[in-house]
Amino acid sequence: MNRWGMLALFLLASFAAAALGGWATSTSVGTWYLALAKPSWNPPAAVFAPVWTLLYAAMSVAAWRVWLRRDQPGARAALRLFFSSLALNALWSVLFFGLRSPGAALAEVVVFWAFLAVLQVRFARLDKISGVLWAPYLAWVSFASGLNGAVWWLNR
Repeated sequence: MNRWGMLALFLLASFAAAALGGWATSTSVGTWYLALAKPSWNPPAAVFAPVWTLLYAAMSVAAWRVWLRRDQPGARAALRLFFSSLALNALWSVLFFGLRSPGAALAEVVVFWAFLAVLQVRFARLDKISGVLWAPYLAWVSFASGLNGAVWWLNR
């Protein structure tokens, strides 16, 4: 497959994970989630969809750029971690919103965040631009992890 076809596949994979997460989120975001106590620094609901859309696009391009360097040592392993991170991304939504379990989601996000941190280092080593494109995703999930923890704490 050519390079542009592969970019399309990376985008498709990322947005498929987003769709699964969105499906799980839709089961509770307008009901159960509204009733939860949240910290004062919780962003408005309208912020999440545009931020995640940009992040999914950026992380797809980052992974694709690593794929372009797939013959470099460590690139294929980094790409396997990338696809695992997509599964963890979707799983978080299933746990938090689908199963309505902020505690389980908090435990899962620790593992998820670790995958993203490892990927940050590996992507940056393989391609500086990939590292730059990945950094906002890691930063957002760091923020979201704190938010998850606060929601769990306030509603335990």
